[in-house]
Amino acid sequence: MGTIREELQIFVRRFGLLNASCCDECCGEQVSMVQSHILFEIRRMGRPSMQQVAEELGMDVTTFSRQAKSLEGKGLITRQISPDDRRVSLLGLTAGGREVLKKIDRYMTATLERVFSHMSGFERDTVVRSLELLNEAVAKTGDDASPQEGKIACCN
Repeated sequence: MGTIREELQIFVRRFGLLNASCCDECCGEQVSMVQSHILFEIRRMGRPSMQQVAEELGMDVTTFSRQAKSLEGKGLITRQISPDDRRVSLLGLTAGGREVLKKIDRYMTATLERVFSHMSGFERDTVVRSLELLNEAVAKTGDDASPQEGKIACCN
């Protein structure tokens, strides 16, 4: 068994390659991988502001704004001025955005099922619980080490 860093690097690279093919295979050239993450976060967060989603994804607001504008142009998201603060844009999914996410969900579920098919139920449960613990620890470390919640500062 390699070092923890080695194992994580290999996992991230391998899973990233699986994930990168998702958008091409499940919903055509309609959205990029970054845009699929944006759609996922909008759904997960409800009616978030652009700033909230950008921070969650570790993107600067200018880059995020361009991606959001592209998704809006494709008819996948809506932007609406917040009634509480006119400086804030709230994001929502359109019916088309929800449909694209359903396709991505089906593809990713099938992909994960293929990965987990090589494990016993106990091993699968262990991996899921380990990922939960790892995500919690990273979030705590990010709170201590970086102004962005859940992000670990690097090369400061």
